[in-house]
Amino acid sequence: MIEIPELIVPFIPWIRGVVGLALVGAIFLGAMGAVWIERKLSADIQFRYGPMRVGKFGLLQLVADAIKLFTKEDLRPKNADRLLFDNAPIFLMSSVFLMLVAIPVGAVFIGGVEYPLAVTEMDISILYIEAMSSISIFGIFMMSYGSNNKYSLLGAFRNFARMVGYEVPLGITVISVAVMTGSLNIVEIAQGQGLVWNIFLQPVGFVVFFIALMADMGRLPFDQNESEEELVAGWVTEYSGMRFGLGFFAEYIHMILGSFLVALLFLGGWNVPAFVASNPVLGLIAPTGFLLLKTALVLCTIVMMRWAVPRYRIDQVVDLSWKRLLPLSLLNLVWAVGLGLYLGV
Repeated sequence: MIEIPELIVPFIPWIRGVVGLALVGAIFLGAMGAVWIERKLSADIQFRYGPMRVGKFGLLQLVADAIKLFTKEDLRPKNADRLLFDNAPIFLMSSVFLMLVAIPVGAVFIGGVEYPLAVTEMDISILYIEAMSSISIFGIFMMSYGSNNKYSLLGAFRNFARMVGYEVPLGITVISVAVMTGSLNIVEIAQGQGLVWNIFLQPVGFVVFFIALMADMGRLPFDQNESEEELVAGWVTEYSGMRFGLGFFAEYIHMILGSFLVALLFLGGWNVPAFVASNPVLGLIAPTGFLLLKTALVLCTIVMMRWAVPRYRIDQVVDLSWKRLLPLSLLNLVWAVGLGLYLGV
């Protein structure tokens, strides 16, 4: 067991915050990894030449993509609203930053005491994350309206219909998890899964949450807002170069944060067996490593689903939300309340 000097104890929350902030930076590198995973898996599945042959394991494809984005001509439509058009990608990235500060990316055990790695802890952090996630829709509207393009605007309105429909079951499922735990703090929700993961207590809730999350992130089969065959990339039609790159990057970071939420809310978070947590070395690295492994598996699943399922029509997307997922989420909420009362939460 490691004995912490009394001089350091008052600074532990600050140390934890700095470490959490550093890991937030690592998430940005993870977004680059997500782009590589997507390109590599799609190349393997669809026999695409580029990511299969550009460098070892296709790693140089990222360099080629970056060169293309940085050197591509930056265009702005003639009648575009300059204020909205220029600031929309920054608004999208701001939404991601605001979410990052509340999501724990692991934990360390020092002297048998658990210290979550999060920039900050809030009593209502899960509601805060949901609220900040919804802000991105304003960035999408700014992109589409500022572009002065009918296809962009149509893609944005498709996005509104999709997000309004899926935010409801998503939110109800999150509330169901909070009811089971007795807290809206995402750290306490993760810690509360030490014995049994929420996926086993609420399997229906997990399915509803995962589908709604896929729709919220705009991943196939829910990418109707930018369907290339109909809307020519939808709300990003008029964007090029690094303006497009920022919006594109925000989507991938959003996907990583979504994978973290699945691991934290339903897959046990960073919880490890007691003998691992009490080990001076394993206690420092195993919990965070365990959480990152789960997050990576969820991320790979999301990426592979893009190449395994067909795109739904917009009417099918709306029907799935209001006629199936919403009733299932309400049923899961009733189940969570009943099970919570039975377990004495």
